[in-house]
Amino acid sequence: MLAIRLQRVGRQGYATYRLAVQEANRHPSSGRVVAYVGSYNPHTKDANVQVELAQKYLDNGAQPTPRVVKLLADAGVKLPNWVVKATNKTKTTRNAEKLRKNQPKVEDAPVEEASEAVVEAPEVEAVSEDETPEVVESPEETSATPAEDTPELVEEATDEA
Repeated sequence: MLAIRLQRVGRQGYATYRLAVQEANRHPSSGRVVAYVGSYNPHTKDANVQVELAQKYLDNGAQPTPRVVKLLADAGVKLPNWVVKATNKTKTTRNAEKLRKNQPKVEDAPVEEASEAVVEAPEVEAVSEDETPEVVESPEETSATPAEDTPELVEEATDEA
């Protein structure tokens, strides 16, 4: 049985391919080729196909690979009914729910509001039902200090004496 497949040629890092007709059980690089029916450069997407020769081998039962089917169809070769056309691959993602783009949006604004609410709340001691609440005075409210404790007033008092 014959196969039409791509045979890699070209230099290292810049591959080009030949469309080779060869025995299906042989490796593409074995060198034992029945015929070359075209070439393909994946860098420029340029495909040169000898349409009549490719049609001849397809009519005689040569099996094309999926990539070759696409190249032959683009070149205008009439493919037999038994040739399976390649379908577009769809990539499936495992555990799609774990992806960041699928996670619910978390806004930063509620976090800031919560921290401000804690700062604005007055300081109140625990109150039982019988007692009235006692408000703890902040240091700003207790600004009245005796004159003797302030160093400026102490210096002025010693200068006058």
